[in-house]
Amino acid sequence: MSSGTSKIVESIMSEAQGKADLIIQDANTEVSAIQAKAEKTAEAEKTKILENGKKQSDMRYQQIISEAKMNARRAELGAKEEVIEAAFNQAIGELKVKASSGDEEYEDSLSKMIKEAADEIGSDDLIIQLNEADTNKFKQDLSSQGTDSFEIDGINFTLGEPIDAIGGAVLKTTNGDIEVNNTIEARLDRFKSILRSEVAEILFK
Repeated sequence: MSSGTSKIVESIMSEAQGKADLIIQDANTEVSAIQAKAEKTAEAEKTKILENGKKQSDMRYQQIISEAKMNARRAELGAKEEVIEAAFNQAIGELKVKASSGDEEYEDSLSKMIKEAADEIGSDDLIIQLNEADTNKFKQDLSSQGTDSFEIDGINFTLGEPIDAIGGAVLKTTNGDIEVNNTIEARLDRFKSILRSEVAEILFK
């Protein structure tokens, strides 16, 4: 190869090497920029994930606390309800004893319950149903008269079949169109909401 040709080749190779170096330099710069951008994006994404995770963690924490408070409240109400029901059951037990003892206090209460029911119906000829014990007492009192009817304050009562009740009475018209349940159980049911509040106030004040 002549010296002139060698110089031309060297010049071409030198120029090509320079272009290659520039291309490699630009590529390296671009790679660095891409890496920097990727690292920045990744860091931002990491921060976002951590923030979202913290938000979700806080939300879950609040949810757990709220559920715990609700469960505690439910348990408290359940316990109070059990105590109130126990108080009612005890009261019912005592009423059963009192009603079956036939003492004067129960007899007076029974007369008042009969009168209240009769006044509510407003008829002067009624059928009265009592529990078995009270029915037998009335039958014994009426047996000497040979009748199953008696009169109180101008109202005629005919003794009906015994009912399953602690005490009190069920009164109805002779045709059965109107009936008033004034047994102890019915009275407790009617006044239970009011009594429940009073019992709760006494027990948990």
